[in-house]
Amino acid sequence: MYCVRSVTDNLYWVGANDHRTHLFENIHPIPRGVSYNAYLLLDKSTVLFDTVDWSACRQLLENLDYLLDGRPLDYLLINHMEPDHGASIEEILIRWPGVKVISTEKAFMLMRQFGFHIDGHELIQVKEGDTFSFGGHTVTFVEAPMVHWPEAMVTFDLTNGVLFAADAFGSFGALDGKLFADEVDFDRDWIDDARRYLTNIVGKYGPHVQLLLKKAGGILDKIKFICPLHGPVWREDLMYFIDKYDHWSKYQPEEQGVLIAYASMYGNTESAAQALAAKLCEKGCTNVWVYDVSNVHVSQLVSEAFRLSHLVFASVTYNLGIYPVMHDFLMHLKALNFQNRTCAIIENGSWAVKSGDLMQKFLEDEMKNMTVLNDRLTLASALHPDKAAELDALADAIIESMAKEQTGKTQIERRW
Repeated sequence: MYCVRSVTDNLYWVGANDHRTHLFENIHPIPRGVSYNAYLLLDKSTVLFDTVDWSACRQLLENLDYLLDGRPLDYLLINHMEPDHGASIEEILIRWPGVKVISTEKAFMLMRQFGFHIDGHELIQVKEGDTFSFGGHTVTFVEAPMVHWPEAMVTFDLTNGVLFAADAFGSFGALDGKLFADEVDFDRDWIDDARRYLTNIVGKYGPHVQLLLKKAGGILDKIKFICPLHGPVWREDLMYFIDKYDHWSKYQPEEQGVLIAYASMYGNTESAAQALAAKLCEKGCTNVWVYDVSNVHVSQLVSEAFRLSHLVFASVTYNLGIYPVMHDFLMHLKALNFQNRTCAIIENGSWAVKSGDLMQKFLEDEMKNMTVLNDRLTLASALHPDKAAELDALADAIIESMAKEQTGKTQIERRW
């Protein structure tokens, strides 16, 4: 049975929702599922914009058969070749042998690498600035390399203002009938999945996202719809989401707040983390989030790190090093080019307290623009009453740093 929705005149969502896959890219948990978005334009020519994951191919074909209603598929336009979007290309070529394929040089190379038999079809290679007409609709192409594969591009329909955004402006989460972002409470129910998607999938390539945003800046007043390959379509309040992408890709926090990530073996480092959280709240800083790195998936930790302005790393010493899951969290942040944060450290150890120095060295030597506060809470096995002054000083240092950053931000805004 077909399952389609109209995006705007002559343009339809023909994708599918997936609640069976537990790990996106076999690494990131998706408890709310994910959507694979493809779009069909019914103009003088018929055009399919991207395909879907192989697991959703049957649904895509049923949707196309319903909407085409006997018409041939004239064009297959591929913005992004990653298998969760490109895996069904071969099936489209088999079902519609006369289809012409539009994409970039690198995408065609990747299609051949994946074993798709494209060379028996007419291939139309496009580059940035090219235009193409399907009848009443004319599109132009914008290259988006490393957002987040090298072959990626986005396509802008000059006729109706639709931006086919590839993997930009996407989100985890199945649509389940609700196609548009204004049909849900996005800020309540979707923003965390959207942030987790961007920061973990594309986070490493912030400068490339910035370049794409600058390119899009010249046509912002013309964009009426943003159609990503995952998650809701945007037709209202576009600047809300564009601003989020701007912050995330600049590695700027969304909020003034504190992430306390702790690694604890027997609960003593956890107790110190909780004591610091209580002290911060007692002093008026209540936007505090505490996570056990052993029990919270690293993709969520990464997302929260991108969201908040201040990070506290609390780790027991393990084999004279950083506790492995805490080290893994730090390695993920490094791999994603995470930067521009103020950090504090809580260290623990029973006979050789090493984790604090090692975490500070990692933050300062392995990452960019990370400020480590001088105040540090050092534990010998457990948090004892004689550490009350250190705990208090650490909380004060974090709050003072937040106040300075907020003052600096206000001064910059006033200058503008």
